[in-house]
Amino acid sequence: MPPASHDTHLKRGTNAYRRATLALFCAGFATFAMLYCVQPLLPLLAAHFSVSAATSSLALSLTTLSLAVCLLVSGGLAESWGRKRVMALALMLAGTLGLACVMVESWSVLLVLRALLGLALSGLPALAMAYVGEEFDPESLPAAMGLYIGGTALGGLLGRLLSGLLSDIGGWQTALGGIAAMGLMALVLFVWLLPPSRHFRAQPLSLQGLLANFALHLRNPVLRTLFLQAFLLMGGFVALFNYIGFRLAAAPFGLSSTVIGLLFTVYLAGIVSAGWAGRLVPRLGARTVLKGGVLLMLLGVGLCSTPWLAAIVMGLALFTLGFFAAHAVASGQVGVHAREAKAQASALYLCAYYLGSSVVGYAAGYVWEHAGWLPLMAALAALFLIAIGTTKRL
Repeated sequence: MPPASHDTHLKRGTNAYRRATLALFCAGFATFAMLYCVQPLLPLLAAHFSVSAATSSLALSLTTLSLAVCLLVSGGLAESWGRKRVMALALMLAGTLGLACVMVESWSVLLVLRALLGLALSGLPALAMAYVGEEFDPESLPAAMGLYIGGTALGGLLGRLLSGLLSDIGGWQTALGGIAAMGLMALVLFVWLLPPSRHFRAQPLSLQGLLANFALHLRNPVLRTLFLQAFLLMGGFVALFNYIGFRLAAAPFGLSSTVIGLLFTVYLAGIVSAGWAGRLVPRLGARTVLKGGVLLMLLGVGLCSTPWLAAIVMGLALFTLGFFAAHAVASGQVGVHAREAKAQASALYLCAYYLGSSVVGYAAGYVWEHAGWLPLMAALAALFLIAIGTTKRL
């Protein structure tokens, strides 16, 4: 393999750049569609399996928890095994497990399959971020990361939107099967489009080396701040979208699964804001753009606290716009500040990201059940105020 050089990095405007960004867009789309398609189905799952709202959220929380834990392993293995091959295998396994979820009638078995799906998907997000950090030239990196995050936003949108629609047509089984089939189609495009890695250098598989890399990243104060941001922002994001369905399905709104699913079209704002935020970083600085994204999330929480449906929809749109802008900036900065073992740095970031989804997403269910909607909104606002305070360390 020839030595890496600046000339071999992917640059904006080239055909290789377009193929790579489209492939990563497909990967992000498939990952988030299969991961979050259960979110608008939580009220249906709670009714079908006779479980509480907080318990129904385990269909998502266990998936993100297994993904978070296994990211640390897959991120380390990828330093030895490569990028494209592991990502393709992850998508194939996840799609197969998604189809298997259609055939179960036991709540426990469904949770096991969803946890295994999270394990399979753990081989993709950190590797995609590492691929961007290694293969794109520095000027193109923020925009490329923004496009990848945009793909995750579109996956989150269509996964939720279509699962709500399909569930009204054929039940939750049809919804999960349809989304898994979309994930497998995205796999075909991903394998066809993604150029092979030119700047990946395999490291010997060593537990001592893996732990040393993790320790190196955790000693970096900027990376620690970015990991905390991931936990707080993703935790609050998932918590709001987990329980907004219960809020809007109940009186005085009484919305159907299809209409609640349509509300996830606010993810279009995330697709736009992720790329937009990446382009603003060179001009305004990462800290300013990140803080602006979190402030938009706070404004969104305020609007979602009102009893008016129009204000809630506007709040969800601003909240989503702010989240994906902040996430695109923070994830891009991980690649900038991790000088080596980038897949493991990305794995730590995403571990914190999905731990936030699991821990805060599940705990928020108890706040919703025992205290109500406004206390839940107050708890989320507190998380985002902490996130704004920690941006001073960047």
